[in-house]
Parts: sequence; structure tokens; C-alpha cells
Amino acid sequence: MNPNVPFRGIIAYPITPFTADSAVDLPTYRHLVERLVASGSHGIAPLGSTGVLPYLTDEERDAVAEATMQQVAGRVPVLVGVSHLTTAGAVRHARFAEQAGAAGVMVIPMSYWKLTDDEIFRHFDRVASAISVPIMAYNNPATGGLDMSPTLLKRLLEIPNVTMIKESSGDVQRMQALRQLLGEDVAFYNGSNPLALAAFAAGATGWCTAAPNLIPELNLGLYKAVQRQNLGEARQLFYQQFELLQFIVAKGLPRAIKAGLELQGQPAGELRAPLQPLTETEQQELRRILNRVPQEVAVS
Repeated sequence: MNPNVPFRGIIAYPITPFTADSAVDLPTYRHLVERLVASGSHGIAPLGSTGVLPYLTDEERDAVAEATMQQVAGRVPVLVGVSHLTTAGAVRHARFAEQAGAAGVMVIPMSYWKLTDDEIFRHFDRVASAISVPIMAYNNPATGGLDMSPTLLKRLLEIPNVTMIKESSGDVQRMQALRQLLGEDVAFYNGSNPLALAAFAAGATGWCTAAPNLIPELNLGLYKAVQRQNLGEARQLFYQQFELLQFIVAKGLPRAIKAGLELQGQPAGELRAPLQPLTETEQQELRRILNRVPQEVAVS
């Protein structure tokens, strides 16, 4: 594997569980990470949207990053989210992640004010200058509040260790434009769950997703079918999981994944306010969806 692109395939996002008194529940977190590794995920990505990164203190983020590295123990690469409102904060977390042993870090520009392209470029450049591990530039306008154009993402690749692009705008034409603009040699990743099949068809290197918490076999089966260029099988596997992928995005990843884990009999801790659990009606809907998902996936 290219050391500048250490992630391929299914990169799984764990949730960050909390105790009843709103402390990070590290024992439960370790258990959830172990499930993701044991189920065959190709990488683990703590401290993303699913891991409610903006709701954690610096010390909690450090503890989650360390717990991830210790639990994974080198079995798969770890991609640590290091986004922060300030450049200094992002630099601090990127340095910590590298020292903890992360194979790469992920940065989404976050700001109360709309940043210019030059400000975003400088933000990434300063983070990159502080570390030596590869960086994934993450575009998610729905959560970060900033939409990085394909032209800006291409410019970010001028920074030596910005080697990966993750696109979560939910626009399949954006993914196709990225592939055309960036060329075949640039690694880009799907971050929009309902567009996983289209993203792979556009040439995505991997899929960053919380879905392996609930349906790892379907996620891995889809990736394997794509690798074998078996479009018919890939399409079938994708549509078997499509309803669930839509649901977890629509209801909010931390809420939906926590509820799904508990419906499957897995402890998932509490949410941190202001997040609240799914309503009883939403949980019943999720139960119906999970009951329709195949329990075993036959992969040829």
C-alpha cells in the first residue's frame, strides 16, 4: 500500500459513547472499536461526525485517540479526525494523533465565519507543516458549514502530505467531477452513505462510513464486488442496504448508530446533550429496516 495513501476499502467510524453522567465511556468505546476491527473493516476513523468530535474537550479527544490506537494495536490503519475551529487547535490535535501512532489525519475546515479559499488553504498548509503523516481533506458542507469546490480541493493537493480527498456533499456529479479533475492517481473517498455505489463507480478509493457498526458484511461485500468489477452483484448488495443508509443519515449518525447497536443487543452508552435518542417511533422504524436486511451475505 502506498504510504501516502494508507487507507483503502471500508473505513469505519465508531461512535463515542458516554456514561449516564456524560463522561466518555472508554470501556464501551473499546468494545465497539474491537467489533469494527473483528468484522473486517479496512480502517478505523475515530473522532469524525459519528464520534461527535465537536462535543468533546481536548482531553477527551486525546483519550479517544489513544484508546483507539491501543485497541486497534496496528491491525488496521487508523485515521484520526483532528478538525478544530482554530488552526492552532487543529495543529495541536494533528500532532497528538501522529505521536499516538495514527496512519493519517482527517481535517474538515470548520468556522463560524465563511472562510475564503486562501484562508482554507493556509489552514491546511499549517496543519500539514506540523506533521509528517498523510492528511485527508474532508469536504462536508452540511456539518462544517463550508463547501470546498473541486478546484480548491485540487489546490490543496499541492501541499505535499495532503494526499487524500473525502467528499460528503451528497452530489454524485461532484464525485465525477473530482475524478475527472484530479486524475486517476489521486485517492478520493466517499463520505455520503446513500451514494456509495455511485462513488465506487466514479473511482472512489474507499468509503468512510458508520454503517459497519450495524451491517459490516453488506458494506464489505459491496466493496469486494466492486473490486471484482461485478456490477450486478455490487448493485444487488448496495440496494439491500440502501434503506438503512438513508435512515442513518436522515436521523443523525450518532443517534441512529447508537439505537441500531442497542437493537442488535450491543451496549452503546449514552448520547451527550443536546443530542437525544431516537423517538420510539423512529426506533420501531429502524427495527423494521434492520429486520429486512439480510443476516448473511453470499459473496461469490
